[in-house]
Amino acid sequence: MRLAQILRVDHAGELAAVHIYRGQRAVLDGAAGRATIAAQLGRMEAQEARHLTRFETLLNETRTRPTLLAPVWRAAAFALGAGTALLGERAAHACTDAVESVIEDHYAGQIAELEDQDPALAAELSGFRDDELAHQHEAIEAGAREAPGGALLSAVIRAGCRVAIKISERL
Repeated sequence: MRLAQILRVDHAGELAAVHIYRGQRAVLDGAAGRATIAAQLGRMEAQEARHLTRFETLLNETRTRPTLLAPVWRAAAFALGAGTALLGERAAHACTDAVESVIEDHYAGQIAELEDQDPALAAELSGFRDDELAHQHEAIEAGAREAPGGALLSAVIRAGCRVAIKISERL
């Protein structure tokens, strides 16, 4: 039961991450002067897509259904990505910083929980967590914490992520 929750929520999180970056790229790709951030977002999206593919495989192998709210998370994540990108590069980076701060804590808890029960999965999650931390550090270096209204924006995004995690574990 707990493994199913872990896989379901992690799949949902990676699905959302892919769509956040797609939303941001929909706004910033091809925009004048945005080549650097577009390349960063593309790289991050590709890593998240690899994580998503792995969780899809794990869901199939364990016969665990994905969250019932996948279509909602997909749309909400795309809207969050596009919305933060419309606010500017720093806001887009603030979104990454906020999301990854929650995900890092989330993965750390799962890794600690799984270390004895399933060390291979714990190691795999550690690698994913390292990718998420790299995204966060890159966003911070690019000015995430200097975004206008960034503290409020980040607080709202972090709260939304925590709620989505709780819901996705159950539904």
